[in-house]
Amino acid sequence: MDDSAAIGTSGATDDPAALATLARRVLPGGSFGNFAAEPIIREGRASHVWDVAGREYIDYLIGSGPMIVGHCHPDVTAAVQAQVAKGTTFFANSPPGILLAEMIVEAVPCAEKVRFVSSGSEADLYAMRLARAFRKRDKILKFEGGYHGMSDYGLMSLAPRVTANFPTAVPDSPGIPEAVRHEMLVTPYNDLATVTAMLREHADEIGGVIVEPCQRIIPPQPGFLQGLRAITAELGIPLIFDEVVTGFRYAYGGAQEFYGVVPDICTLGKVCGGGFPLAAIAGKEEIMTLFDKEVMGEDKFLTQIGTLSGNPVASAAGLATMKIMRAPGSYERLFATGRTLMAALTDALRRHGIPGQVVGEPPMFDVVFAEGPMRDYRDVQRGDKALNKRFNALLRERGILKSEGKHYVSLSLTEQDVKDTCDAYDWAMARLTA
Repeated sequence: MDDSAAIGTSGATDDPAALATLARRVLPGGSFGNFAAEPIIREGRASHVWDVAGREYIDYLIGSGPMIVGHCHPDVTAAVQAQVAKGTTFFANSPPGILLAEMIVEAVPCAEKVRFVSSGSEADLYAMRLARAFRKRDKILKFEGGYHGMSDYGLMSLAPRVTANFPTAVPDSPGIPEAVRHEMLVTPYNDLATVTAMLREHADEIGGVIVEPCQRIIPPQPGFLQGLRAITAELGIPLIFDEVVTGFRYAYGGAQEFYGVVPDICTLGKVCGGGFPLAAIAGKEEIMTLFDKEVMGEDKFLTQIGTLSGNPVASAAGLATMKIMRAPGSYERLFATGRTLMAALTDALRRHGIPGQVVGEPPMFDVVFAEGPMRDYRDVQRGDKALNKRFNALLRERGILKSEGKHYVSLSLTEQDVKDTCDAYDWAMARLTA
C-alpha cells in the first residue's frame, strides 16, 4: 500500500464506481455492516439525501432513526458548531451533558437518574447488567424478535433462523459462548399468559425483563404492557423498556408516556443524540445508585466507563434536537404525516389486490406482505420476503430511501414529499402485480 492510500487520499471520493470498489477492498462486504453497500450517501438536507452519483431520495431511513428533525437542521448545526469551537471531548463532566441529563429526567417518566454511553448496544448491555446487579439474579427474560443491541445477550433470539420451543434462547451469531444462552429466557411478545407463567416459574432466577414497548414495528396488544408491569412489580423483578428507538419518537416522554406504562429502567438513544453517538440508561434512583461508588462501596459498585460517554458535542446536538421536539405541535405534525402515509400504503395494497397490511405506529411503520394477526415475531415472519425486497427496490427506483423493514417519519417531510411518496407507493404496487 502506498502512502496516499494509507492516509485515505486515493481520490475515489469523486468517482462512485471507484468508491464502491474501494469499499469492497477495505470493508467486509463492502459496507459498514448497517445497510446495503449501495447507495453511498454523500449528503443530506432536511428530508432528502443525495448519493455520490447525484441521485436524490426522500429519506425514511434518517440514519436509522436519529435524524427525526431532518438533516442539517439549523438549530442543531449551530449548537454543534458552537460546542466544537470550545472543544470536542473532555472525558470529564461538561455543561451540555449535565443539561441533557436534566432534560431527560424532566421528560421521561421512569428517569430519576441518567448514565450516558455512546451507543444503544452499550445502553442495553448496561441496563441488563444493572438489573442483574440490583436483584442479584443472573437470568434475563426477553421477547423473541426483540432487538437489544449487539452484545452476546442482545443477540439471543433476535432473528432466529430456526425457531425453538420457549423459553430456549437461540444465538444469532457465531462466537457467542454456549453459556450465555442458558442465562436468557425467551417468550413470545404480546402473550401475557405465557410470560406471566414463565415469570412465576423462574422468578427466583430472573434479574430483569427487557422489552421493546413497541417491538420493532409490532404495537403492544391492549393490556399487554400493563399486565407485564403488574406481574414484574408483584414479583419484584426490574422491568426494562428498551426505548433506544421509541424514546422521544412516540411522545416527548417516549413510549412509556405514549402507552401509559412506567418501567423501572429504560434505555435511550438515536433521537437524544441528535445524529451523534450518544445513548443513555435512565431509571429509578434506588437502582441507578449502583453506578455511584461513594454510596455503594467497592464490592457493590457497578463499573461503567466510556471514553466518549456524555460527549459534549453529542450532548449539544441532543439538547438542540429535544428542544425542537418539545415545541408545541411537533408530535401532532409527526403523527399526522405518519397517518397519511400509512393510509396511502394501505390503500395502495387494497387497490392492487395485494395481500398485506401496514403494521406499526404513525412515527414508525412498514408493510408486511401477509394477512392475519401481527402480534409477534413469528407472525411477521409469515410475510413474503421476496415481495418486500422487490417493493423496497422499486421505491428506491422512485427516489424513496428506507430500510428493509421500516419507515421512519421525520418532522422535515414536506407536503410534496408526502405526495411523492404516496404516488411512489401506488406506482410500486402496480409493478408488483405486473
